[in-house]
Amino acid sequence: MENPRYLDCLTDDFVRLRALVPTDPGAAVPSCPGWTVADLARHVGEVYLHKTLAIREGVEPEPWPPAELASEDPLALLDRAYAGLRAEFVAHDPADPAGSWYAPGRHVGFWIRRMAQETVIHRVDAELGVGAPIAPIPDDLAVDGVDELLRVFVEYSVAEWTPYFSEMLAGSPGWTIAVRTDGAAWSVRTGRDLFRVTDGVADVADATVTGPPAAMLRWVWGRELPGGSSGVTVEGAPEAIAELRRCIVIATQ
Repeated sequence: MENPRYLDCLTDDFVRLRALVPTDPGAAVPSCPGWTVADLARHVGEVYLHKTLAIREGVEPEPWPPAELASEDPLALLDRAYAGLRAEFVAHDPADPAGSWYAPGRHVGFWIRRMAQETVIHRVDAELGVGAPIAPIPDDLAVDGVDELLRVFVEYSVAEWTPYFSEMLAGSPGWTIAVRTDGAAWSVRTGRDLFRVTDGVADVADATVTGPPAAMLRWVWGRELPGGSSGVTVEGAPEAIAELRRCIVIATQ
């Protein structure tokens, strides 16, 4: 995806998220246990502010969030933070440097992509919270989101911060999981201190996950629709799927 496309998706999903928050700010968000819709709005606002400063100052600010943000109205914070984030995107070339935990992505373009993906997932959270229909997720954004999760979050995290995964992967016999959606496929290989992603489906897989792009994005992020079919088919060794799930949870905490 090109940066203008990410920005268009970011706009669409922010507008949807922003419209949902005031409809039921006290509603519980089932995909984010312990959060209300207002808490979700505050979290997204804090994330936008954090990335704004990462671009402006060239380093991700820590610790985060500042205590004073807790007294700000969640919707006002969300609006203010989004405006600041978009202003930074307008003011910079995507190749300009920016602070980032992801070493290959220390540039503004990384945050354009990341914030588009952050926002679509939290837009779904808001929909689940207020009981609104899940608006369509464009196929290109969904495929890109699955790729980002597998490669940027999990593969990178296991390689960079191995000790966080060592205990969980210590007894892994080594699994191969095929992930397939319309127009894209990945093979995930797990093992002791290992999580490797390659394009395409391996000749032999211990488990296979198949589904359309939007459903696959919700599945990998644990945002499946409650009370009905997710649209994703899981076949093969349940232990392989469980190991994949545990790696995702640790990498995205």
